[in-house]
Amino acid sequence: MTKQSKPLDTGWTLRLTGGDAPAGLPDEAIPARVPGCVHTDLLAAGLIPDPYRDLNELDVAWAGRADWRYDTTVDQVPDGFERTDLVFDGLDTVARVLLDGEELGSTRNMHRSYRFDVTGKARAGSALSVRFTSAYTEAEALKERLGARPNEYPEPFNYVRKMAAAFGWDWGPTLVTAGIWRPARLESWSTARLATVRPLVTVADGDGRIEAHVELERTGQGADRELTLTVETAGRSATLAVPPGTDGAVAVLDVPAPALWWPRGYGDQPLYDCVVVLSDPATGRVLDRWQRRVGFRTVELDDARDEHGTAFTLRVNGQPIFARGVNWIPDDALPARITPERYRHRLRQAADAGVDLVRVWGGGIYEDHAFYDACDELGLMVWQDFLFACAAYPEEQPLRGEVEAEARENVTRLSSHASLVLWNGNNENLWGFRAWGWEPKLAGDSWGEGYYLGLLPRVVAELDPTRPYQAGSPWSGSWDHHPNDPAHGPSHFWEAWNRRDYTDYLNDVPRFAAEFGWQAPPAYATLREWLGDDPLTPGSPGMLHHQKAEDGNGKLDRGLAHHFDVPRDFDRWHFLTQVNQARAVATGIAHWRSHWPVCGGTVVWQLNDCWPVTSWAAIDGAARPKPLYHELRRLYADRLLTFQNRDGARVLAVDNQSPEPWRGGAVVRRLRADGTSLAEERVPFEVPPRSVALLPLTAEVAEIKDARAEVLVADADGLRDVVLGGPDKAFAYPEAELDLRLDASGGRLDVVITARAFVRDLLLQADRLGPAAVADRGLVTLLPGESVTIGVTGLDAVGADAHADAVRSALFCVNTCVSAAEGVARP
Repeated sequence: MTKQSKPLDTGWTLRLTGGDAPAGLPDEAIPARVPGCVHTDLLAAGLIPDPYRDLNELDVAWAGRADWRYDTTVDQVPDGFERTDLVFDGLDTVARVLLDGEELGSTRNMHRSYRFDVTGKARAGSALSVRFTSAYTEAEALKERLGARPNEYPEPFNYVRKMAAAFGWDWGPTLVTAGIWRPARLESWSTARLATVRPLVTVADGDGRIEAHVELERTGQGADRELTLTVETAGRSATLAVPPGTDGAVAVLDVPAPALWWPRGYGDQPLYDCVVVLSDPATGRVLDRWQRRVGFRTVELDDARDEHGTAFTLRVNGQPIFARGVNWIPDDALPARITPERYRHRLRQAADAGVDLVRVWGGGIYEDHAFYDACDELGLMVWQDFLFACAAYPEEQPLRGEVEAEARENVTRLSSHASLVLWNGNNENLWGFRAWGWEPKLAGDSWGEGYYLGLLPRVVAELDPTRPYQAGSPWSGSWDHHPNDPAHGPSHFWEAWNRRDYTDYLNDVPRFAAEFGWQAPPAYATLREWLGDDPLTPGSPGMLHHQKAEDGNGKLDRGLAHHFDVPRDFDRWHFLTQVNQARAVATGIAHWRSHWPVCGGTVVWQLNDCWPVTSWAAIDGAARPKPLYHELRRLYADRLLTFQNRDGARVLAVDNQSPEPWRGGAVVRRLRADGTSLAEERVPFEVPPRSVALLPLTAEVAEIKDARAEVLVADADGLRDVVLGGPDKAFAYPEAELDLRLDASGGRLDVVITARAFVRDLLLQADRLGPAAVADRGLVTLLPGESVTIGVTGLDAVGADAHADAVRSALFCVNTCVSAAEGVARP
């Protein structure tokens, strides 16, 4: 008989079994949801406040230090099978599994699946129990036994194989979860089953090949049976006889001239159903079946030495790619709540912003297949970290065994996904060892080097030789160079945010900028939904609690001070910090993009948030885009026009990452803020595909004579760049005179804005019009006489006149926020 699977997703209850619970928590069990976690069950029962609201995170901290028990009753076990297994796709984290009081086994790794043989034990009415010990208990016991290791955060996450960010990060809450966080089921089978299927997909000379590496598990009766393995895709199939007693096989299928999978912007994303069938030729019965989609493409990492240092450029199907990337963190601090629809929506947002690479950061999780499925379809390359971040990780047992088992399972599990292009050993740990003072503190103790330079590359080479492995990010390729040397491999740029100004980005030309970013608060509506502060200020209790970075508000204010005077109220502070975030990221991306192909890509920290918080994200914890998101749409478009500097002279960078030549002419003007033209030139250009041209400019146009009153403007094919001669606080901004016209139809409000003066970084904060309202563009700069139409959706179906006052109140621009315009009425 074909293997049968019965979900175990109903009838579960949760009960506290140890720890200091608050008064009033009932002794009896409460309903539980599987998949889920303790926090979501307590929330559903009304026993804890929402930890995302106000300071409630502190009030639920006890739950992470408590012990818990999940119970259900098995209602049915299929008859007629030789074997029945109890399967958990994920247990978070330290648990014992019992059936009718008999312990089946224990777990200590959130990132693995577990299987227990319950043949002859499980029956209708059997009591199934999963008893969780606090992850703190496990981690602190191992820390006591193995000794302290350096850690950039105070919690002991480096001693337990659990999502590190659950212990808190500089953008996330401390919510140490426990629970059955991925599906549970009973699997019944006979003769043999497909234990693992690992399809290695290659392309050579235009033809594709699938090598389906299969591991089998047999029953006693199936041990001496010959079996048949069939792999099918693209209308073709290959069959292999598996001899008796054999538990592994490789079925090879050649596919002539398959359509190639490409990253978005480089071609299509054809995906082929790949089916692996295990059958018993003696009976003709299908025993087990595996199916996923695959894509045919080649992936290489160019890390050759050259005159600039050590390259770091991805090549897909032989095509060098400037990676337009974002860093991804878990989309919810309670990851069991993330649905396939939520994954797809967030990744669709990334693709719509021009992103073509998503780095899954090492302090999170190996995401669900739904994440990688969406990336396969959307053409989003995935850089996958192994799960190590910002700490020294002991290499002693039991951790070493868990790390290897976890790596082997997840390399195998994810191998089918065409979008996965790179395995990365860790986040910042090689850097931390050499530059953060870890080395003397460790005094010879293990810290993870054996994982990143030994175990993990060995596992990848064995199980997935079709993809490159990088030991860490940052990492210069060897200890001969500083781990974060911009000339060698991927680099992280955090000095600008932490201690300097974003103009510091201009001092380096990295081979690959894998992390950089700037903070800003979430959308105004998000703050109002989740914080009860009255008044709402940068330093009000809720705002401070939802700012997790060390001296985060101080860094925000010092970052503003380079460019603006101190904002005089919260609304201006909120707006200007969001402007500063967008400008900071724009400065880095535009500069580094202009240095292609020396610089092989940029990966912004970060795309998303896991709760409502002031952070580096482009999309806040309530899924609302910040101005940075819209700025990414400009910066990651195929074509970009920006002013840059080379050898002390201003030039125009015409950046063409499209597949077609870009022919045209740029009009470059030096203007006064009142629109008076002081100098102008037309600069013709012809830029080949995937190339950058640097166009010299005449001094008459390029050199600003009066930094308080002049601007430079470049226009070409609807693209524009605008620069001032100095900081905004020194510029003599005119009054922001704006004419508005509102047109409402078909559930959309069009706001037509005409400037009668130079208006810098105009923004309509649509969420101030209604919590579901979304604008179709972000910051825009207008010259005198120019107009822009901003479309708003998600509003109540009312006439345009009803929105007029609200729209005017929701409009912000730099003109009204600088000292030269103090006292000028808001537009």
